[in-house]
Amino acid sequence: MKFEGVRKLWDKYKFAALVALIGAGLLLWPSGSGGTPETAGEPPAETGSRDIQAEMEDILGAISGVGQVKVMLTVDSDGERQLAQDTELTYSGDTRAPEDYSRRSETVLVGGGSGGEAVVTRTLYPTYRGALVVCQGGDRADVKLAVTEAVAALTGLSADRITVAKWQ
Repeated sequence: MKFEGVRKLWDKYKFAALVALIGAGLLLWPSGSGGTPETAGEPPAETGSRDIQAEMEDILGAISGVGQVKVMLTVDSDGERQLAQDTELTYSGDTRAPEDYSRRSETVLVGGGSGGEAVVTRTLYPTYRGALVVCQGGDRADVKLAVTEAVAALTGLSADRITVAKWQ
């Protein structure tokens, strides 16, 4: 009797199970990029915020008339990484009205042993609240415009959230 219920479930969901297995196989397939996968232990804002500011200072300093430059970005949200999850749902009773069910999830790891790295499925980068750029050419209108446009392109901020000031 129970075997018939399992058989009906298999007949009903065999294609969905096949698609799920193929998807899991593709997630575990090596990408061949040669690089190391991103780790889950370090949020993007901690590792990236200072790097982004330093890189922006280098790029903005190369614009004609800017001179020495310092950049400060205020972060609205830190961003996050979503990790691949292996979820198992078990239940007892009829499939239409189960009596009891439980869910178990584990983070998918790549690599063997305890040194495996989490699989990142989606990375949300930080969103910025505002930017302050202090540069030697900050009193010239053409420099202010060029710097404002560059910062807006790099951060997604609108021009009213970017301030360009003259270096002392």
